[in-house]
Amino acid sequence: MNDAKREKFLKIALVTFGVLFFVIYPLGLIWPSGWQWHSGHGQYYLQMICGIYAVLGVFLILAARNPSEHRSLISFTIWSSIVHAGIMSVQAIYDRDELGHLVGDVPALLLIAAVLWYLSSAQQLRPVAIGQR
Repeated sequence: MNDAKREKFLKIALVTFGVLFFVIYPLGLIWPSGWQWHSGHGQYYLQMICGIYAVLGVFLILAARNPSEHRSLISFTIWSSIVHAGIMSVQAIYDRDELGHLVGDVPALLLIAAVLWYLSSAQQLRPVAIGQR
């Protein structure tokens, strides 16, 4: 895939994932076992995590205008998704009541990380030296 096509698909992915981050709350209500932690955290935790992801979603949508200017945000989204999915996987395996996450939000986060990683070429994700553009 050439760089122009990759950037086009990256822009689409950033907007798509940005919008999807807004539906975490409804997903938590519709399919709690796959999207909502039950160990006493309840709605407070769901609301907190949805607030964080809604803000990230807005910034991903804004980053779609010029992804190369937002490499740090894209890298953060990739790595934080991997770490978040990893921690949730361990917790879900440890707490059998949370196994639904292994088919809910864990694969969703890994898919988001994989797509953004694939579409973000090495050129786009290479750090820019201070003072260079």
